[in-house]
Amino acid sequence: MARLVVPTKGQRFHQISQPVNGWLKSFGAGDGLITLFLRHTSASLTIQENTDPDVQADIIDALDRLAPETVGYRHHMEGADDMPAHIKTLLTGVNLQIPVIGGEMDLGTWQALYLVEHRDGLHQRTVTLHYLGT
Repeated sequence: MARLVVPTKGQRFHQISQPVNGWLKSFGAGDGLITLFLRHTSASLTIQENTDPDVQADIIDALDRLAPETVGYRHHMEGADDMPAHIKTLLTGVNLQIPVIGGEMDLGTWQALYLVEHRDGLHQRTVTLHYLGT
């Protein structure tokens, strides 16, 4: 097991495929399964398009339409972006399981692993990594 710390700034996608594959290589992972768990309630993990950045921008826009800041939520102690961030995390999730083949995540050609920040400010997000396999 390990923890990956990802500094974030603003609502956007942060690709974490390389550091996760690097961790798998660091101990000689073979074939198995990696579980990733994000230890936060206002950011999420996803596998998504890795070539056209418009896909990421469109997803951010869609999530903003689903959970706008202007609704007047009861929970607002941490700012207008906090409750919408919790809703976006509920919709997108905080854990993933990915097959590992030959020591690398078995992602498709157009896929990458991302931490999605749903808050506006600076944050340090922590992803717990767990590998089970040969």
